[in-house]
Amino acid sequence: MIAKYFRDTDPDMHTGHCMHGKPPSECTKIEAVLLGTRVVVLDPLQGNQLYFKGGFYGRFFTVPKPKLPDVRKELELSLFDAMYLLEQGCLDLKREDGSPVSPSELFELASRIYENFYDAYAVYKDLRGRGYVVKSGMKFGSTFAVYQFGPGIDHSIFLVDVLKYNDKLDPIQIIRAGRLSHSVRKHFILAYRDPVDGKIQYFSFRWLM
Repeated sequence: MIAKYFRDTDPDMHTGHCMHGKPPSECTKIEAVLLGTRVVVLDPLQGNQLYFKGGFYGRFFTVPKPKLPDVRKELELSLFDAMYLLEQGCLDLKREDGSPVSPSELFELASRIYENFYDAYAVYKDLRGRGYVVKSGMKFGSTFAVYQFGPGIDHSIFLVDVLKYNDKLDPIQIIRAGRLSHSVRKHFILAYRDPVDGKIQYFSFRWLM
């Protein structure tokens, strides 16, 4: 089995452009609370609206991949989700004492918790801007798992691993990740942010039998 790669600045070429992950041009602000390092939508109705109608943001407690839009539970947002929605003006984020949390404050918090948050968020934002639904890829050993329609509707189509610009590629690591993505029938993509122009670059690896 041989790994073949090509450089690609537009992952849309694999599946066609989609709009399911994009925020609406006019969105209703959802209220959320910063509990320590976790962002939670406490209102079950607002959580339902944000997940099923807003672009599959967050994760319901005890229901990781709901298949029917009848879930009424609190919704926890990832720091990537919360940062994106806050920047888009779709999230009203406050602390437990009621004081507001600004985008810069949330970014600072996320950067302390998540290694390489700056570059990873840039990739997340780019993919969301293209209309994809972006979720954690931890269980696959990648940064993100990317959906065309959303979890519970279809399977993720990309596994995206975010690198720093100066990171060295480990051939063994690439082979392991490529074999895993091949076994679960997903495209394996490496992404990085170009420090010169800020654009996101993508490398897609394919396995040839």
